[in-house]
Amino acid sequence: MKKGIHPDYSPIKVRLADGTEFETRSTMPSEQYVSDVDSTNHPFYTGRRQYVDTAGRVEKFHRRYGKKSASK
Repeated sequence: MKKGIHPDYSPIKVRLADGTEFETRSTMPSEQYVSDVDSTNHPFYTGRRQYVDTAGRVEKFHRRYGKKSASK
């Protein structure tokens, strides 16, 4: 390997959303990584669905910018 071109590979602590911690190695500059989404709470792994209120977002958009007709 060429010297001086590779990032430092150092130990970091990873904290998952449920509070579980483990140590691994990474090229990240920080010493700790906190995960918001992982296999303990992601809908793909848990089977639970989270619905987003898209209708409310559309109404908010129309209130803010008004309903405009499509121009041809």
